[in-house]
Amino acid sequence: MGGGVAIRGRRHYAWTVAAITFLALLVAAGMRSAPSVLIVPLEEEFGWTRASISVAIALQLLLYGLIGPFAAGLVDRFGARPIMAGGLALMAVSFGATFFVTAAWQLLVVWGVGMGLATGAMALVLGAIIATRWFVARRGLVMGLLTGSAAGGQLVFLPLLANIVVHYSWRLSVMVASIIAVAIIPVVLLLIRDQPADVGLKPYGVPEDAPDEPPRSRANPFGAAFAALGIGLVSRDFWLLSGSFFICGASTLGLIGTHFIPACMDHGIPEATAAGILAAMGIFNFIGTTASGWLSDRFDSRHLLFWYYGLRGLSLLFLPYSFDLSFWGLSLFGVFYGLDWVATVPPTVRLAANAFGSQNAGVMFGWISVVHQIGSAAVAFGAGYMRTQFGDYSSAFVISGALCLIAAVLVLGIGKTRRDHATPRPALATAES
Repeated sequence: MGGGVAIRGRRHYAWTVAAITFLALLVAAGMRSAPSVLIVPLEEEFGWTRASISVAIALQLLLYGLIGPFAAGLVDRFGARPIMAGGLALMAVSFGATFFVTAAWQLLVVWGVGMGLATGAMALVLGAIIATRWFVARRGLVMGLLTGSAAGGQLVFLPLLANIVVHYSWRLSVMVASIIAVAIIPVVLLLIRDQPADVGLKPYGVPEDAPDEPPRSRANPFGAAFAALGIGLVSRDFWLLSGSFFICGASTLGLIGTHFIPACMDHGIPEATAAGILAAMGIFNFIGTTASGWLSDRFDSRHLLFWYYGLRGLSLLFLPYSFDLSFWGLSLFGVFYGLDWVATVPPTVRLAANAFGSQNAGVMFGWISVVHQIGSAAVAFGAGYMRTQFGDYSSAFVISGALCLIAAVLVLGIGKTRRDHATPRPALATAES
């Protein structure tokens, strides 16, 4: 291809695709986490309960996960570029519509359905597809970096939006976030390519004289996704990966990502300060997740997950006491928890690739992510309900911490009977990711 010659220059184009994907996922993660800044302002202005607001966030998180496997199929069918651009556009429109809400049920439409569909199209399954499609060498590192975009999103968005809320209004914060999402769309349309062959290249790390990969299937994305699910449902590894990832979602997006700022405000910590602490967690999250990708290229992913879930569980059990230790207690929690926040993703993607084949890692990780988001949604609502009923979040923190300790044990059993996947693996060709 003519364009391939120019692009071959000094740096493999895979790194450009990874960089733009990182930027798009960063914005998507920031938009997904933005409602946590608006919980208390909406509660104060409209008199809605925290439980009723949490229902909309729970629906968003649920759809965020459910769309993942189908997004993987849609990327195979139509390419990464239109899916990414369309997701960002829907995100901007849906979150922007928050400006006009006057009743709690309307949040179910704009945050729940609209943002859920949009963020689902821009979920980490997209990062898994890019990493496995464009990289052979450094795949774990790239997956760690793309996963770290979730940390970068909250690092950029939450302090910005919280300060706008405090000094101006929550409506202006909605407008600013939506404008940022729209601004990324032209970059995606200009620079994203679907696969290395589109620019005359092999995946990064594959010799130029290696045989070409077979053409990717253009099968119906819904049929491909459900075919993959059928294979996953009879796989012991799928259930172990999904069960542990359910707990991952319950202890991250559903709990800390949604309720940390309101919990801080319950203890007299200003919203902007709480957002700053959460953003600082994002810095350590980015470091921890990138390091996790590097480690997953070198060490047994099951053992990495054992330590990640175990340490996360201990940090959540400590959190209720950290509020009584002033700023230093929360700082200790932020460092400890932040390093571990989404460090589970690179080892989980690698274990999914080991179990089902690297070509199928995207769609299978998509279904595993569905269960992750069911956990997120359950705790996003459950923690809000507990706060409404009991007046604090302590029980939610303790329950999530205990679940993480259970997950640490579960992950040690992954891959013990891997041969049971050898026969059905070719059936996933239609869902190749």
